[in-house]
Order: sequence, then structure tokens, then C-alpha cells
Amino acid sequence: MSDDRQLYLSIRNARLIIFARGVSDFGAFLNLVALSTYVYWLSQSVVFVSIFLACRVTGGIVASLFGIPFFRRFAGRGTLAGLDLARALLLMPLLVLIPAHQLNLLPFIAFGIGLCNSLFAIGLNSQLPTWVAPEQRVNTNAWITSAAATGAVFGSLLSGLLIATGGFEAVFAANIGTYVIAACLVLPLRALYRSTVAAHRGLAAEWQELTKGLRGAPVLAAMLLISMLDTLGSAAHNVGWPVLSQLISPDTAKTVMGYLLAVWACGKFVGARLASVILRGRSTHGMERLFMLGVALMSSGFVLTFQQTELWLALLLVVWAGLGDGLSEVALISRAQSEPDSLRLPLFSLLTLIQMAGFGVGMLVAGPFYLAWTPAQVIILFHGLPLTALVIMALWMRRRA
Repeated sequence: MSDDRQLYLSIRNARLIIFARGVSDFGAFLNLVALSTYVYWLSQSVVFVSIFLACRVTGGIVASLFGIPFFRRFAGRGTLAGLDLARALLLMPLLVLIPAHQLNLLPFIAFGIGLCNSLFAIGLNSQLPTWVAPEQRVNTNAWITSAAATGAVFGSLLSGLLIATGGFEAVFAANIGTYVIAACLVLPLRALYRSTVAAHRGLAAEWQELTKGLRGAPVLAAMLLISMLDTLGSAAHNVGWPVLSQLISPDTAKTVMGYLLAVWACGKFVGARLASVILRGRSTHGMERLFMLGVALMSSGFVLTFQQTELWLALLLVVWAGLGDGLSEVALISRAQSEPDSLRLPLFSLLTLIQMAGFGVGMLVAGPFYLAWTPAQVIILFHGLPLTALVIMALWMRRRA
């Protein structure tokens, strides 16, 4: 195959991946909001909603644990398309069964969707280097992050509109459609670059190999630790959005929350695009430094946002947080993809485990703090953790240099 032809196919693959991830994340947030609302409507119980969300997070944790042997045996575009179709099938009972029979199925549906969501992300991120040219990976990661942020906001906002106009059935039908479209976008992908396919080993051997690899890349290991602490902070501010919105404007709290999320997503979009420009031609050291800058901007941005009672100031500062979010996410994914083929899959599985477990624990731990503390104090505590770790990492890197 000529170089020009290979480059053309690489660009085509990148576009398909970006659109597939955007549509997939749109569907994921569409059903997160719609299903949570639907569960509460059916059960009239906050406890059942908590069980539903816990099952979803548990599915993501399980996926991160057995994602390595799964993708060692079933790599490729067909598996990713199958995961999209599996998510569509999981939602089918909500269209064909009467509501009385759906309630007991919903925790299993939540577990299955959480499992498939995380497996799709692990498979896509770990295999992207086989589909996209090395010089295009950072730009592709940036567009994936931008598409994910856009899909998250539109999925969250449109779910309410669809429920109001067409009922829950309309949301579930639209959601099934998004997963089918994502599967159709994944199927034309074509492997262009060879990777060293590691033989399937036991899970203990995989994690041992990853541990050995991280010892040889201590800065990457520190990035993963900071990412875990950052996930705790993310859980805290996600719990706190409704509280902050109520403080800013009690009469229009839902509208305020929509504005904050939309503006945050715009900041993340810009941050991802900036990361693409900044990292062009940079080494792994450049990715590591940009990650540190991004986390510093993001956590400090959220800390300052939650100090505000004026909407315009909160919107101005949440852009800052979104900008850092986009920078850090693109830098972290690009840095992880630069690792050898044998380590890439375990690395993304570990990253997913860290994020899902951290977010789940953070949601449980942060809630009680809001009963005794102000939102500003809670966010200082939880986003202060990654900022403190960041300072320690910066001092350690300077000393090491």
C-alpha cells in the first residue's frame, strides 16, 4: 500500500472513530439521565436510584478487570460494533415489556450498560494506534475528547426535552438508534499499522507486567495516581452542581445547571483543540507537563467556580475548569498510547478501573459532606487532593531532573 493511500485511510479511520465516540457518548449520557429519571418514576425511591447507579458503576469496574483477557482474544472493529449492538439490545425490554415487569430488570440493564460502556472505551483507546497514523493520534484524541464533551452535554440536555415531548419510550428508541449508528461507524474501520499481539496470559501475569512497566515510567504512574484523585474531585463537583445552582438562583436552578454544564463543555472543547496544537511534535515529556498544567487549571477552576454566587462569574470560571479538563484528558490518553503494545491494553484497563472506582467512591463519600459543609468547602477539600499531589509531583520531577 502506498504511503498516500495509507495516510488517506488513516484520516478516514480517525473521522469514523471520532464520530462513533461522539455518538456513543451522546447515547451514554442520554440513557444515564433518562434511565435515572425513569427508575425514580417507577420506584418512587431514591434508594432504588442509588442501587441503579451503583450497578452501572460496578459494571464499569468489572469491565476494567476482565477487559484485558477479553480484548486479547476478541480484538478488532467487530467486537466494538458488537458492544454497541449489545447496548441497544439491553434497552429493548424497556420498549416491549410493561412497566411493572421492568423495575426488577433495571439493575441488570444498568450493570450491562456500564460494562459495555467501559469495554468500548478500553477497546477503542487501546487499539487506536492500529487504525490511526502516529502523527495523527494526538489530533484524533483531541477531537474524541471534544466530541465526548459535546455528546455529554447534548445528551444531558436533550433527554429532558425528549421525555417532555415523546415520553420515556421516545428517549429509549432514540438511544437504541444512537448505538446502532455508532456500530455502523465502527464497522468500516481498517487496521493499517501492525502491533505486537501479546499472547493471552493470566490476569495476574498481565498486572505484574504492567506494574513492572510503570516502575520504568514513574511519571506515568504518578499521572495515574493524580487521575484517581482528580476523579474523586469530579465526583464531588458532580454531586455539588444542583446545590451550587440552587445557591445561585433558587427559582431557576435547573436552567443554571444547564448553563454551567454547557459552558464547561465549551471550555473542554477548546482545551482539547489547544492540546492538539501544543502537543504537535512533542515528546512524552511534553505530554506529561501538559497533563500537570491541565489538572492545575481544572481543579483550581472548579475550586473558584464553587466560591461564586453570581452566575456570570461562575460561568467565566467554569470555562477555566473545562479548558484544563480538555488539556489533561488529551495529554493523559496520548501519553498512555505511546507505551508499547503489550502494556497499552492493561494500562487503559487500569485507567478505567481507577476512574470508575474513584468516581463511585467519590459519589458515596462526597454526599454526606454537603450536609455539614458549604459547597465551596467540599470542593476545596476534594479538588485540593489532586492539587496537593500535583505540587508534590512537580517538586519530585524538579529534584529528579
